[in-house]
Amino acid sequence: MPPRRMSSITTGGQGLVLAVAMAVAIPVAAAAVEPGVRLEPAPPVLRVGVVDGAPPCSYRDAGDWRGLAVDLWSRIATRERLPYVVSEWPSVQAMLEASRNGGLDVAVGCINVSPDRLERYRFSLPFQEDGLAVMVLQSRLDLGRSFLSALLTPTLLQLLGGYLAAIGLLALLTWRVEHYAQQPQTLSHGRLRSFSAVFQVLATGPGSNALVATTRGNGIVLMAYLVRIVSASLLVGYLTVNVARQVQGTPSARIRSEGDLRGLRVAVRSGTVSEALLRELNAGSSAPKATIVPLTSIRSGVDLLVSRRVDAVLGDNLQLRYLLINAPLQGSRPSLALQGIRPESQAFALAPGLPAATAERIDRAISALKRNGVVTALRQQATEPGGSPAR
Repeated sequence: MPPRRMSSITTGGQGLVLAVAMAVAIPVAAAAVEPGVRLEPAPPVLRVGVVDGAPPCSYRDAGDWRGLAVDLWSRIATRERLPYVVSEWPSVQAMLEASRNGGLDVAVGCINVSPDRLERYRFSLPFQEDGLAVMVLQSRLDLGRSFLSALLTPTLLQLLGGYLAAIGLLALLTWRVEHYAQQPQTLSHGRLRSFSAVFQVLATGPGSNALVATTRGNGIVLMAYLVRIVSASLLVGYLTVNVARQVQGTPSARIRSEGDLRGLRVAVRSGTVSEALLRELNAGSSAPKATIVPLTSIRSGVDLLVSRRVDAVLGDNLQLRYLLINAPLQGSRPSLALQGIRPESQAFALAPGLPAATAERIDRAISALKRNGVVTALRQQATEPGGSPAR
């Protein structure tokens, strides 16, 4: 598949013109050297492929390529003095196929070395290991909506109605036992007002000690106290269980393993191991299938979450952690429901025709940069808040 856009960079900040000038200058310089002196041929210009929209590994920022993988490759090329040109590819899968077919020499990115890819493609020495993660979004209003949903249920109305009916019956007994119909305050205030005052005292509790004067009346007050205690426990328990059930009904609470992605709308980047995982889940069970929503960039997955067009985003753990740090959302709480799913090594893909000596130089440089702590520093820098824009 042909690249969509081309750009060129070389080591040490030089342009492609330098690489061409080197090839042209060699015959001229050969005439000036003494006979019998052999000149080393100019190193070939490597064709390097990169995919946009995969921060913090690779992305474009103001026209320049940036990211952990891009910075690592730049250091490798500078260290080994490997001139190269960069081309942009629409997907990881297209870039991998181009490397296998000879359209590219090196595919740069945080490319997972999965077993099926290891059979089809050639890879460099791995520079890091990472797994997949699942990002979900829970609005700060979700708990409030769950509470309101728990209030608007027939069961709660039945509990409240039973409590009020029991208090009403006890108020009627108190009215008769204490002969409230003949008391002076009843004659002056009226029966309805006096009965409502008795009902309120028994329902709330304060003032019940002055409500009755007989032993039977004290027994009724004690029964009203027990009704209040039991009814309050039932109401609190019901609300707690029902609100928890409402929250558990959201996709974020249902995801406990990758198998729980079945039946959900899951956003993934095309041609990635994340998409392969979803297709594996869909093919290996008769349960509801996961709806695969293709992404042009990881950042667009967050937009789909906010608009509730997807239930989850599946991607590399490093990339989703980067989004949590660098793409805060107002009024929403993105979180990683799962992390470390199927960890795999990550490396660059190499063309089969790339000379073994060049591949060995690349591997040697990766090993040295890992040992010197450069890869770790690049990873930390890539995930620092505000370290690079989310694109």
